[in-house]
Amino acid sequence: MKRTVMTTLIGLAVAATVLAGGFGQKDSMPTVDQILDKYVQAIGGKAAVEKQTSLTAKGAFEIPAMGMSGNAEEYAKAPNKMLFIVDIAGHGVVQQGYNGAVAWSSEPAQGLREESGAELASTKIESEFHKETKIRQLFSKIEFKGKEKVGEKDAYVLLATPTGSSAQKLYFDIQSGLLIRTDVEQDTPQGKVPVEKYLDDYKDVDGVKIPFTRRHVLPQMTFVIKLTDVKHNVAIDDAKFNKPAGQ
Repeated sequence: MKRTVMTTLIGLAVAATVLAGGFGQKDSMPTVDQILDKYVQAIGGKAAVEKQTSLTAKGAFEIPAMGMSGNAEEYAKAPNKMLFIVDIAGHGVVQQGYNGAVAWSSEPAQGLREESGAELASTKIESEFHKETKIRQLFSKIEFKGKEKVGEKDAYVLLATPTGSSAQKLYFDIQSGLLIRTDVEQDTPQGKVPVEKYLDDYKDVDGVKIPFTRRHVLPQMTFVIKLTDVKHNVAIDDAKFNKPAGQ
């Protein structure tokens, strides 16, 4: 009789735990919307993000394995303008820009060129100033792909497929909700190049959390960008994002 009573009590306890959100809740998986909503809240909320209309940033650029370093600058303006500049000691200046219509890049070896096709489509997505709150609109299909480890952190993984360019795997820290890694086969004139980007050292800037450390892992090299100064809502002339003339 005691064994029967004890078995019954254990059964009731397990059932109560499941109903209360114990084991069953622990093993359940969130929806895509829940992951994206938590991400937006984690970085400061939709209102805080969309309150910002421009960004300027300065920092350091480094390719550790090659002993190369330099200075990095970033400019962005709503709704979809972007300019990234890296001045590498002994190599020269590398730039990539988008003015809302024309995407271009310039570097010492290849010179100046315009982007087109899948490469242009990818740049359009990355240049969206309020990308964090518009992920659902920027990607035509978003799928939940389970859990994976990113270093020591557990992450939920989403596969986001846009129209016209390569799909991206987005890794969101289960605890914080922050985006901590993205994987994409980047379209380039030489073909697709797999790129892993790790986002770390999030800091609050005007109510919005921004990753100050960004590590890009490519088959040929790994480079790191560490921001030191980030400002929002600074006046930026639209002409700054245009393709340089006469080159």
